[in-house]
Amino acid sequence: MKRLAGRNAAGTVASGMRLGLGTGSTVAHFLEHLGERLACGEVSDVVGVPTSVRTEEAARRLRIPLATLEELGSLDLAVDGADEVDPALDLVKGLGGALLREKMVAQAAARMLVIVDDSKLVGRLGERAPVPVEVVAFGHASHIAWLRDLGAEPRLRAGGDGVPYRTDNGNLILDCRFDGGIGDPAELESRLAHRAGVVESGLFLDLAGEAVVAGTEGVRRLGGNAA
Repeated sequence: MKRLAGRNAAGTVASGMRLGLGTGSTVAHFLEHLGERLACGEVSDVVGVPTSVRTEEAARRLRIPLATLEELGSLDLAVDGADEVDPALDLVKGLGGALLREKMVAQAAARMLVIVDDSKLVGRLGERAPVPVEVVAFGHASHIAWLRDLGAEPRLRAGGDGVPYRTDNGNLILDCRFDGGIGDPAELESRLAHRAGVVESGLFLDLAGEAVVAGTEGVRRLGGNAA
């Protein structure tokens, strides 16, 4: 299903586009198909801004031309995955650890296209996936009680060896679960944005305009010009 979604999204790319290249397993399929379209000359003059080191490495391997956000300034389209998608196309992202760069790239794009399988569709954000909150290392444990007061159950992300996970920006991530989901995502996002030491959250609100959703019955589109 991820391959189907990735192929469908790659078909959206037109020659001359400046792209935001997201991070994750579904985006990996998008990159593969985009690389194939470039290699055979189906599209040309496409440049992408990667949102993580691993996306950059994959794009270089597939010979997808890259640039920085500073060099391009604005983007035509950002293509990324999501961990949850609600009926308004608001998202939870960041289980891959690239939420800060992903949000910066999404904000720079005229359009954001999300590619997911239908298991990521939820009625309310936070129902299934934790909300990643990227924090600076200094005093990171001081956020625990504060996040609990907001209704979260936070946990410091760590690898299998117990070593705290570090983002490409050198920060830590607190994964926050909400029993029953998040009642008011906009209010939560505002509270997080005003907390010193919090760099960014995995709440992507009012950013995605369209979603490519793959399921057992094929691929459908939500939002945008979808029927």
